[in-house]
Amino acid sequence: MYALSYSDLKDIAHTDAASRRALADAVRDACIHVGFLYVKNHGIPEPVIDNALAASKRFFSLPNEQKAEIDIRKTANYKGYTALLSSNNDPDNAGDMHEGFEFGWEEIRPKGFDEKRANDGAMAGANVWPQDVPGFREDVLTYYHAAVDLGKKLFPLFALALNLPEDFFDNKTKNSAAIMRVLHYPPQTGHVDDRVIGIGAHTDFECFTILWQEPEIQALQVLNTQKQWIDAPPIPGTLVVNLGDQFARWTNDVFKSTIHRAINRTGVRRYSIPLFFGTDYDVKLEPITSCISPERPAKYEVVTAGDYVQQRLKAAYGH
Repeated sequence: MYALSYSDLKDIAHTDAASRRALADAVRDACIHVGFLYVKNHGIPEPVIDNALAASKRFFSLPNEQKAEIDIRKTANYKGYTALLSSNNDPDNAGDMHEGFEFGWEEIRPKGFDEKRANDGAMAGANVWPQDVPGFREDVLTYYHAAVDLGKKLFPLFALALNLPEDFFDNKTKNSAAIMRVLHYPPQTGHVDDRVIGIGAHTDFECFTILWQEPEIQALQVLNTQKQWIDAPPIPGTLVVNLGDQFARWTNDVFKSTIHRAINRTGVRRYSIPLFFGTDYDVKLEPITSCISPERPAKYEVVTAGDYVQQRLKAAYGH
């Protein structure tokens, strides 16, 4: 059985090569064997997290008919509101017992044409925002940008962990193809159908996920190599980072995209905020040369990142 590891990011921008190498080695071990790790000293201020959480609670307290005005099924680029049981990440289940709001890159103060959105291809399109929720857009976008900044610092670390130049991912991640979701998991009480849980067993679509989860409420579980579910409880001062399918495809499964799920049977509401950080949507997910060999042939067909994300979202939301 594996246990989730911890990494201290205080040296993530250190100019000393040995310090960065040591951090990359610790990350490499987690990426190869687990695919999940906790990180501390991540640099996102607590008030930024608190404001995003408060804004999320204001949004989810709206009447259902008001939230439904921006339902995700009304958009071609999978932005907007997802109602309870409207997604199903595990085909063997009967629906995901959470509601969410999904959005992507947007400047907090728009400046006209945005280069970062010029090559979104299959995922092109603007965000949609709820009306009459004061401060919601600004508060969640502030957290979004802080998490994107952290993600940009992680890419060089992952490159080092693969024994690649630190700038290997720079030209593949210029446009911040990152999707954030704010999520609300109501408590499941009374009769519980085991086929309806917070979110069914799945892997994430992008390179990696940066997850904030509400303190003291256990829900996240990770499937280990012995096919046992182990808890990944929230730990104060940390975020969870887990790898996704884009990294698995890029590395030919050297990096693990690990199956996980969330079950909220605590009797109280649970909130979480994942940022799914991927490669630019026009980039082809071709295996890194050092990750293939005659003994380890390429496992996946080559697709663009945007097409892959769109396909997975279409399956989850039933478009």
